[in-house]
Amino acid sequence: MFDSIYSSTVTVSQFFAMAGAALAAGFLYAWLMSYRIRAAKRFFLVTALIPFIVAAVITFVNGNIGAGVAIGGAFSLIRFRSAQGTSDEIAAILIAMGAGIAFGMGYLGYGVVILLCLSVLYWLLSLLPLFEHRSLARDQLLRITIPESLAYHDAFADTFAHYLTECESVGVKTTGMGSMFRLSFRIRMKDAAEEKAFIDELRTKNGNLEIAITPYADAQNTL
Repeated sequence: MFDSIYSSTVTVSQFFAMAGAALAAGFLYAWLMSYRIRAAKRFFLVTALIPFIVAAVITFVNGNIGAGVAIGGAFSLIRFRSAQGTSDEIAAILIAMGAGIAFGMGYLGYGVVILLCLSVLYWLLSLLPLFEHRSLARDQLLRITIPESLAYHDAFADTFAHYLTECESVGVKTTGMGSMFRLSFRIRMKDAAEEKAFIDELRTKNGNLEIAITPYADAQNTL
């Protein structure tokens, strides 16, 4: 079961055995991960197909260095055409690709073990209170849109001092074709009940433009 099914040359029956195992394990893996990752249906469909896609590539390359370099270049182009995902999505894709390599080398048993064991392990670890520091859980990401004419360096200093215990600037970028700026801050409120009053006071200073407050841990990948 854990020996490679491939011989010196890959036969049609060996290829279809690999395809069946990779697709079946891939869809079961995607179904298990769908209970722990918040993502669109299309993400899980693609994740289910990745083990077979990677396995097919590995099978066709089969020691050909030139083909391997060409495939690597094609994958790098796909990477730069793709939007950055969450850490959960990246982990799911990496696991699927790792299993795909095992399938592509003919080790069907190892590919199934990688997919199913790591999906169960990921599910169990997500249930445990690991790495959940309560002090860090209170951090939030504040985004303030301001007009181009506003000098933003100290524009909100007094408001921040009144409502926040911590405030750190984490980014500035232009928006609205350069007519506005979007400021990002990692903040910690003195009193969560004062959030509305905090936003209302900021609105009086930014011309009533968009203001958003979200959990910092969930929003880091969108900075």
